[in-house]
Amino acid sequence: MSSAKSLVNPWFVAFAVTLAAFMETLDTSIANVALPYIGGGLGRSYDEVTWILTTYLVSNAVVLPMSAWLSRVFGRKNYYLGSVVIFTLASFLCGLAPTLGIMLSSRVLQGLAGAGLVPVTQAILVDTFPPSKRNSAFALYTVVIVTAPAIGPVLGGWITDNYNWRWIFFINIPVGLLAFFLCSRILHDGASFEAERASVRANGRLRIDGVGIALIALASATLELTLDRGQIDDWFGSTFITWMMTIAATGWIATVIWELRQQDPIIDFRLLARRNFAIASVLLFVFGVGVFGSTVALPQILQSLYGYRAVDAGLVLGPGALVISLFAPISAQLIQRRIMSARTMLMASLTIVGLSMWYYSTFTLATDYRHYALARAYQGLGYGFLFVPVNALAYSQLRPDQNNRASSLTNLFRNWGGSFGISFITTAVERRNQMHQTNLGSNIGTTSQQLTSRIADISNYLVFHGGYSGPDAGHAATAYFYEQLKRQVSLLSFMDCFRVIAWVTFASIALLFLVQRFAPAKKAEAAH
Repeated sequence: MSSAKSLVNPWFVAFAVTLAAFMETLDTSIANVALPYIGGGLGRSYDEVTWILTTYLVSNAVVLPMSAWLSRVFGRKNYYLGSVVIFTLASFLCGLAPTLGIMLSSRVLQGLAGAGLVPVTQAILVDTFPPSKRNSAFALYTVVIVTAPAIGPVLGGWITDNYNWRWIFFINIPVGLLAFFLCSRILHDGASFEAERASVRANGRLRIDGVGIALIALASATLELTLDRGQIDDWFGSTFITWMMTIAATGWIATVIWELRQQDPIIDFRLLARRNFAIASVLLFVFGVGVFGSTVALPQILQSLYGYRAVDAGLVLGPGALVISLFAPISAQLIQRRIMSARTMLMASLTIVGLSMWYYSTFTLATDYRHYALARAYQGLGYGFLFVPVNALAYSQLRPDQNNRASSLTNLFRNWGGSFGISFITTAVERRNQMHQTNLGSNIGTTSQQLTSRIADISNYLVFHGGYSGPDAGHAATAYFYEQLKRQVSLLSFMDCFRVIAWVTFASIALLFLVQRFAPAKKAEAAH
């Protein structure tokens, strides 16, 4: 089955559909650095405007697991084009928003529409390319979903510094219009997908699993709220977060039980009975933890501890994206030509990613740009050889009619990994900050002769060369050392996080010994 007419070059289809996917993925992170500007423009506090991020993530999380079902209900092309139109319109409304209320409602609409773009893009790529060339399409897909979140904060910072924060939303309009123009002319739902669509109808009438939809929406929304607001609201110290966590856990348990009993489930959890697909889903979760966790952590480290601007921090992330762009196509060719098996490549990839995370954990306050950029490049090398084989593994035991549902489920695991990774970084850094400050403070002590001597030296310097009075010089010198202590504590906390991600990545290698062997397809299937 093909999502495009046979006369259309599949790479043209790939370019068209990944435009919208890039736009949506970019919006998951582009507004992060602009929040203070948006708050100033709308006359709201920073705490209030953080809901601009939360509302998008929650609404996105609600629809994402249902994207495969929605594409079957409306038709893949219609659902995709509708999502592009609504996402573009919502971006326009976000840019014009005069109040926080209108901004939040527009972001909800944007998140609902954007949720289907990435999984449906993946499904289109799987069906457009024959199995023998599918890995090349996965390489392009890798570049899109990894590069966009990395450049989002940089682009957002550059736009807000040089223009106006509203342009971080307006830039979606030309991209959305171009994506709609191209996709409306070259996409169509092939014969096998039309046969799959028949499963959602009984005697010509649409079957709607209202209970399943309600459970998925409730479980997804409460889980995302828990992960996004947990640290802000002090986790289980907050009654709200405690209830959200309880509802999320109960909701997902009920969802799995309910969906497994349905003949045509909205989320096909039965796919996880296929060993390779289950392993690939776990690896995509680990991938989400690493790539999103590090993408959030690095700009914070560089800007708060080293004084980098947002654009400068982006230059550190840049080498990783470049390396991924270079090596993802190479990994596709290595698998297609059977030079290296998917399992072997995944072992090498996860080892490189784990080592890069461990390399991060050895950095100090004296580490320069070159070492950070090099570590990011090593990380990019690992991910450049990960996404193609992990997708090949995911689809290795599935029938063509299961591709659509599989793309929704794999993206759900990747999205969960990203949310858990970001939540882990924000929480662990705060908790480890408290621990390291207590430990370092007790080790130094106020009676330390070396510390007392250094404070005295700086105080004398400030008195004789800075024009300070004696008491003021003493306070300034003490404040200087306390600031150095806080910087050291903060860095140690981030390094702890990288070390944990490294161990999680190394541990996931053990799953590869459970992979059932499979061979890449030799011949291309005929397109419809």
